[in-house]
Amino acid sequence: MIEIGKKLPSATLYKLGEKGIDEIDSLEYVSGKKVVLVGVPGAFTPTCSLQQMPGFVEKADEIMDKNVDEIICISVTNPFVMKAWGESLSVGEKITMLADGNGNFTEACELNLDLSSLGIGHVSSRYAVIIEDGIVTSLLAEEGGAFSVSSAENILEQL
Repeated sequence: MIEIGKKLPSATLYKLGEKGIDEIDSLEYVSGKKVVLVGVPGAFTPTCSLQQMPGFVEKADEIMDKNVDEIICISVTNPFVMKAWGESLSVGEKITMLADGNGNFTEACELNLDLSSLGIGHVSSRYAVIIEDGIVTSLLAEEGGAFSVSSAENILEQL
């Protein structure tokens, strides 16, 4: 479970690397860094693609100016989709796109959302988190599929 003041859960995430799919341990990856982690229900979905992530791309420099080492986006999908989605959003080097292919990280955080009734399946809820050396310092989690608190502007206010 993810909670303010607690360590981020450890689970395997995936990224498309130069030689294939790289496995990344979530907790090891953020240790020693200040990170903004953004969870989205789905790559290429309307709210994620038209509102939430464009805000983080636009505000990335301002976020990084607040002593943030990295902005990470996670979705329950595969690393090929995350790479393609990142390219479509022009994230460049501003945002690291990681896949939670099996949903293990999302389940460990207890930030899962069941959208089976829409044919989408079990996905991540929408959220934004600040993590310092593996410890959660701020958590902006949405109810259901809403988009009201997990924006780049709100994260900037927390930094």
